[in-house]
Amino acid sequence: MILEVRDIHTYYGQSHILQGVSLEVDRGEMVTLLGRNGAGKTTTLKSIFGLVPTRLGEIFFLGKRIDGFLPYAIARKKISYVPEERRIIPGLTVFENLKLAMLKNKIKSRPREEEVLKNVKKIFPRLEERWQQLGTSLSGGEQQMLAIARALVSEPALMLVDEPTEGLAPILVERIKEVLQRIQKEGVTILLVEQHIEMALKISQRAYVIDEGMIKYKGTSEEIRENKEVQKQYLAV
Repeated sequence: MILEVRDIHTYYGQSHILQGVSLEVDRGEMVTLLGRNGAGKTTTLKSIFGLVPTRLGEIFFLGKRIDGFLPYAIARKKISYVPEERRIIPGLTVFENLKLAMLKNKIKSRPREEEVLKNVKKIFPRLEERWQQLGTSLSGGEQQMLAIARALVSEPALMLVDEPTEGLAPILVERIKEVLQRIQKEGVTILLVEQHIEMALKISQRAYVIDEGMIKYKGTSEEIRENKEVQKQYLAV
């Protein structure tokens, strides 16, 4: 098992957001966390990555406890986070955004850097076409690809991906789906938060359903796809 979250409780001020969330992700899996807006999906990812501290519970990565660590320390353990907001750095080109991510994650060998960037260009040919263009001038779909690529150049074992298809046209949703599948095939484990339920269940092996900060249902993607009651009650489908 690569990730284990045990009964975590997370607060924003006095608001009790996560109320005993537990989940597991095996190495090589893609697991989706589903739920309505405000259910606690993004807070779960932020809690795992140390952006929001947990008050109770434990989080283990490769068998070692990581709750209480700061985000930079968690990133160095080979966990990467693709935020919903994308957070492309203004004033930097596509290449410079990626270069900075590699420096932050201590990829300084020139041959290794070239190998990592070559792989990015193979997965994201659109980004290669925009290599010297400012990241903030890209379209929404291209910015999302850059955000995923930036997380990928740190050579993560686990990627936390938050709402990668939000606001994108159907053709770009399909492209992001293909990118995530390819990344998984290359050996990266993915914990995905996604509102596009049909797409998420097609590409993930298992899913958890969260509502009001609690896991209400878990199962294979096929089980959730066939469970109309769970969809109606918790996913508003």
